[in-house]
Parts: sequence; structure tokens; C-alpha cells
Amino acid sequence: MFSIVFPGQGSQKIGMVKEFYEKYDLTKQSFKNADAILNVPITKIIFEGPEDQLNLTENTQPAIFLASYCIFEIIKKEFGYDFKKFKYFAGHSLGEYSALACAGSISFEDTLKILQKRGKLMQEAVPSGEGAMLAVLGISSIELDEILNKNKDKYECFIANDNSRLQVVVSGLKKDINLLSDDLYSKKIKNLKLNVSAPFHCKYMKKASEKMAVFINDLKMKELDKPIISNVTAKETVSSKEIKSLLISQIEKKVRWLECVEYMVNNGVKNFVEIGPGKVLSGLIKRINKDLNVNSINNEEDIKLLIND
Repeated sequence: MFSIVFPGQGSQKIGMVKEFYEKYDLTKQSFKNADAILNVPITKIIFEGPEDQLNLTENTQPAIFLASYCIFEIIKKEFGYDFKKFKYFAGHSLGEYSALACAGSISFEDTLKILQKRGKLMQEAVPSGEGAMLAVLGISSIELDEILNKNKDKYECFIANDNSRLQVVVSGLKKDINLLSDDLYSKKIKNLKLNVSAPFHCKYMKKASEKMAVFINDLKMKELDKPIISNVTAKETVSSKEIKSLLISQIEKKVRWLECVEYMVNNGVKNFVEIGPGKVLSGLIKRINKDLNVNSINNEEDIKLLIND
């Protein structure tokens, strides 16, 4: 049984999906449409940079979606691959929007627009440079939660992404993240500050969540044929009403990726296909369960391997 998954922020890189852009008119047209819809030269930003422009959250989110969507469309329309055997669609944070668009629930245009708004509002929720995120390696979210609770008078940080059994991402104000980082290093716990300037998936995103609620509630959304796994509940749903509510909550709630993968596995999924730039989710899934079969699709050769698998 198969699931299809889509990556989130951090997977972007200059030149992503250029191979498809140069070869397929379908991709060229999608990029041209995206430039017009966003009123931003997203094609130039993706292929030429500069990197700081691509890494602006309001550009990053639609850019990653665009790359993921184009790969999905090539697999489906140019290679005739049948996704009917897939049981679930899922995505990491903004990847949920890619999943919904590729599953036919949200239009390409609406997905680009909503992600541009989402990125902008998330970036503006905290003054630039005041927020930070930290990847903590080698301990579980339960162990990390104990550390955070014991030291809550010293620093206030929040688990933002429970990615795998030994990789957790934390959000907070930069001053608190720095204190946590020093504390973890003193305990010989490896950690790495992420290249972001806002503390996603925590209480500091409340303003963004409240403002996004208006746009998400107005979003035209079709009922799904295939279930999507929500980052918020780590369970499946096909209800557009429920999905809208969860997308609003998702902005300030932690991404329960470990539990999402475990839910799919417990419901018979043995094969995962990651569609989008990079191999972040593929790596996480293999670390969650090394017996799973995982394909990451970044180029034409990857598609051929998937089809012949």
C-alpha cells in the first residue's frame, strides 16, 4: 500500500525542477502562470536567486508548492502514472497544501495565493530577527519536553515539529532559543539553529493564524476522494470543513510528523513516495522505520525508477 508525501519549508534550493522546466511545456506554463498569479518573478527567483529572496517565507512557500506540483503533474500527465493505488496524501506543514492541490481539493491558483499570504503573515507575526528555530538531534520529543518544562522559568520554547524519534524542532524567541541551545550543548545534546527568522508552529503564530482564518474559510475546496493525514491530529480526514479548521490550527500547532507516518504504517502503508525538492521527508521516514520502502522524486530518472519499481 502506498502514500504520497510532500515536503515543507527548508527543502527549497536554487535551480529546483529546472530539468523539468527545460524539457516540458507543461512545467513552463505552470511557472509562467505562477509569475502572473503571484505578481512576483518566482521563476527567476527559483532558478537564479538570490538565495535570500528564495528564502523569504512569502516566496519559499509558493515556490516549494510550485516545484512539487510540477513534478506531480509530469508524473501523472507525461508518464501516465496511476495514483489510484495510493491510500493517503500527506505533507509536512506547507506540504499539506501541496497534498490538497495534487489531490484535486484546491486549485493551483488558489494554492499559490493562499501560500503567499500564509508565508507573509507567518513572517510578520514576530518582528524580523526576533524569532528562531532549533533542530535538536539524538533525543525524543518526550525527553525534550521534560527539559523544556524543568527550565520554563529560564527560557520559553515550544516543540514545533516532532519529525522522528530522534529529531525534534523547537521554536521560540531568539534569546530563549540561544539559552536552550547552550543548555543542550552542556548536556552533550547536539542541536542546530535553522536558517529561519520566525518561530513557526507555536503560540507566536497566533496573529498569523487569526488572520489566515479569514482566507482559509473563504477558500474554495472540493471534498477529497483520498484521505489526507493532518499534521495537527495525525489522523485521516476527507471533510473540507474539518480540513479548513485544521489548516488554521496548523499554523500555531506542532507538526506531528512522526505520528502521521506511524498512523499510515499502522493502517497498512509500506511504500512512501516523496514528491518535491530534496529528500528531507524520505530521510525522516526511513529513520522512523527502516523497513519502509521510500522513493523521492526530484528528476526524470527518479520517475522512471518509480514506474519500474
